[in-house]
Amino acid sequence: MVDTDARTAWQLFHLNWLPIAAMGGLLAIGLPWADLSLEPVAYGVTLAIAAFLLAVAYGHRIVKAELADPKLVFSLGAIGQVILTCAIVGPLSYVAGKLSWPLQDQALLAIDRALGLDPEAIARYVNDHPWLATIFARGYGLIKLPLLGVPVVLALTGRYVRLQSFMLATSLALAVTIAISAVVPAIGTYYALQLPAAHLPEINTAVYAGQLRDILALRDGSLHELRLFFLSGIVSFPSFHAASAVLYMWALWPVRGIGIIAAALNLLMIASTPVIGAHYVIDVVGGIAVAAASIWAVKLFVRWLHGASRISGAPAASAVWQVSLAE
Repeated sequence: MVDTDARTAWQLFHLNWLPIAAMGGLLAIGLPWADLSLEPVAYGVTLAIAAFLLAVAYGHRIVKAELADPKLVFSLGAIGQVILTCAIVGPLSYVAGKLSWPLQDQALLAIDRALGLDPEAIARYVNDHPWLATIFARGYGLIKLPLLGVPVVLALTGRYVRLQSFMLATSLALAVTIAISAVVPAIGTYYALQLPAAHLPEINTAVYAGQLRDILALRDGSLHELRLFFLSGIVSFPSFHAASAVLYMWALWPVRGIGIIAAALNLLMIASTPVIGAHYVIDVVGGIAVAAASIWAVKLFVRWLHGASRISGAPAASAVWQVSLAE
């Protein structure tokens, strides 16, 4: 048990507001520039839920002071930040797409083929094995649940620094992913291959159809209102599905009984990304690299912050806030 660990987690929690605020500011500026608007009801409800959770977390910490329950503060605070972040990055990816830089599908396809991995051959193999197509369809959808599950699991097991490191690494990965996607836009493998969905009847191509529809509508100016609960994942390179899988595996790996299961499920999500998400293999490689770089940067910062707290001789935290770094 290390006194400075609780303070480190709390500092990381507040530090995570910087990338959230930066992305939120870009969204506020970018929406009118891109001639886009947000459907108010869904967006308002989402922001209200996030605000409520954050208010409870901060209120409990302020009222109870040193007697505050860190499990409640960090779990509700992290979930509130997750909801708020999702409400920002989804529309922000559409603002980035509105830059309409030249599509890079053919370049990404050429890289895959140079690596000896033909997206068409992969897709046709999966289509010829319907059981595999079904498993991949379910695996691709695994991105949603851990967004809320990771904060709960890490908070309940007392891994508060790990939780806040995960939150900060996720925010950084999202920011980098959107920035890169703005200058390397692409629609997906089936678009580059000019491969109609009818040729792959066993594969669920609904995700690809949504991103194809929205990217083309963005680029021709026919899309103006963004409905939060109906946004498609329009980012191809780098793949945030792959990035999130790495982030989830890293976050949950130390949790006994959960880490191995999480690793298996997230490896399945990575495997499903080229087929169900119509991602190029290089998209997956890029997503993994972004996640790894974000984790590395945050771990370096945590070590520095933890060391600085020791050197400063700051007052010890209350025993209820003492946690293990769990690295």
